[in-house]
Amino acid sequence: MSRHMMSAAVVVAVMIGNGVASADMSRGVIAAFHGQLVISKDELPEGKNDKETIAKINSARLKEVIGSPKSDDVQGWRFHYTAFVSRGGSTTLKLMFYTDDKDHRYVADQRLDNVDPKSSVLSGDIAIDEDEGLAKGKAYVMKLETDKGVAVAQANVVMK
Repeated sequence: MSRHMMSAAVVVAVMIGNGVASADMSRGVIAAFHGQLVISKDELPEGKNDKETIAKINSARLKEVIGSPKSDDVQGWRFHYTAFVSRGGSTTLKLMFYTDDKDHRYVADQRLDNVDPKSSVLSGDIAIDEDEGLAKGKAYVMKLETDKGVAVAQANVVMK
């Protein structure tokens, strides 16, 4: 197995096994999205330079996640996230879902273990459904939080 293929296999195993992988991006791109959680269908695209990469990431960013029915008329959603964390240091994070209204009520979360505390960019795939607290057609504020409740990245999204 070539060295490139082996490292790609390790990254896939990390993403599948832990739900979190760290991503290598330039300082300019990281600075442009500092503190943001980018939701997309797949991994973020790369450009030839920072300006092109930033434009491609912005075009891949989802404001709405389209779900699909699961068993017993339960809606489910799958998406990719890339978190440009505002601060590191935690090996465990939670992706928290709050209603996007005046109450900002907590509705669901996904725990992320084995996080690289030194990484400024984290990515992975999330699968969540209505049985976990989300509702079709509702808007949510998603926050990646430490165990102490400190938000390190955030995004707004509507679950369709």
